[in-house]
Amino acid sequence: MQRLLVALLAAFDAAIAAAVGLAVLLAPLTLLWTLAFGVTADWGALWPLTGTLWQFGHGVPIEVTLPDTLLVALAIPADAAGFVVSITPLAFLLFTLLFAARSGGRAARADAWLTGALSGTAVFALISVGVAFSTRLTAAETPLLPALILPPAVYLVGAVCGSVRAAWDEGDGGIVDRLHDLLDAHEGWTPVPAAIARGAALALVAVTGVAALALALMVAVRGGEVVALFQAARVDALGSTVLTLGQLAYLPTLVVWTASWLAGPGFAVGTGTAVSPAGTQLGVVPGIPVFGLLPENSSIWMLIVVLLPIAAGAFAGWAVRSRLVWEGTPLGFVPRTVIALGMGAVTAGVAALAGILASGSMGPGRLADVGPAPLPFALALGGEVLLGAAILLLSPRNRDELAEERTDRWVAEMAVSPLADTAPLDDLRSPAEPRRDPSDRSD
Repeated sequence: MQRLLVALLAAFDAAIAAAVGLAVLLAPLTLLWTLAFGVTADWGALWPLTGTLWQFGHGVPIEVTLPDTLLVALAIPADAAGFVVSITPLAFLLFTLLFAARSGGRAARADAWLTGALSGTAVFALISVGVAFSTRLTAAETPLLPALILPPAVYLVGAVCGSVRAAWDEGDGGIVDRLHDLLDAHEGWTPVPAAIARGAALALVAVTGVAALALALMVAVRGGEVVALFQAARVDALGSTVLTLGQLAYLPTLVVWTASWLAGPGFAVGTGTAVSPAGTQLGVVPGIPVFGLLPENSSIWMLIVVLLPIAAGAFAGWAVRSRLVWEGTPLGFVPRTVIALGMGAVTAGVAALAGILASGSMGPGRLADVGPAPLPFALALGGEVLLGAAILLLSPRNRDELAEERTDRWVAEMAVSPLADTAPLDDLRSPAEPRRDPSDRSD
């Protein structure tokens, strides 16, 4: 009965996650649709547009086909009539990941994490199928197979990650506990997986925070260029609202671009362009207001920013090492080396996935190549985090750390010493000597 209840709750969580994601799109679109076309407008395209954007937010590319009348009215070349938009607005994807992780963690605490993850993913997949077949637009079409696979895949990843994290800490009576037992059989390796996950998470959070801070700094420095591009677009209040909402949905994507810039490889805004600390080469870029944040030039001295990801790795290495000492499990050189390598590998894997989602095509022609290159971004960020973590994890242990380790060992030895089992003083009294009643104050 418990597994059935967990499955039902996980299914309900998945339905809520999908409904909230669709409602977040449908509510503002309904308001904008009403303001633009009035209450008597044709509402037939509103739901297909909502579903298409929801799929797009989960990594599904959109194949745009411009009608002939628009090509003639705007004098657009015929070879630009069809193009693909594949740069994902990561705000929607992150929401699904976090919601699924929360649901998976709750299922793991009920000792049924696999049931919860599979049940939630199945319901999310059913909703994705319904959305995919009911939201087909001719002018902006999503490929059917990615529309059926990618949204539930995102939910599955979030649910499994949240479940495994909770099960690793609290146990699950199944495969995670067996893995724990396997590691316990090899003395000195038990804390390694948790240390790798904890260190990589700390490094990624630190890099993300620094990238977000750098992006905010660019907004403060080059906000005038953004305002100028808004004015040059010559849109009304409704158009400005649409542009602003769209750019807010791409805010996590812009943070990934900034992280790639901090790591060194940078990103492209069109074929043959480059924005990196080593230099900026830009041609004609689209008049999207957020592109006003792009630096006009760079100096070779700006490569010093690569020290920031190294510092993030060093911070994560220090935190992991401090926790190991605090827990009384200081590891040898080889396990600490594995932890540092694991932190770099996990960071590189997450960076590669983020680079894939944050890069692609945003228009015809040279705009088919926009965003960071996933492989250089992953190698650079993973290597920098590895270097910083190795500096702190592999350095010789200092005097205070060794003293703390000796103190912990002495305390552990005293805890199992025969003297620790000595009877209380009251029990050492002679049988003829009566116990004194604490309430007796006659003397």
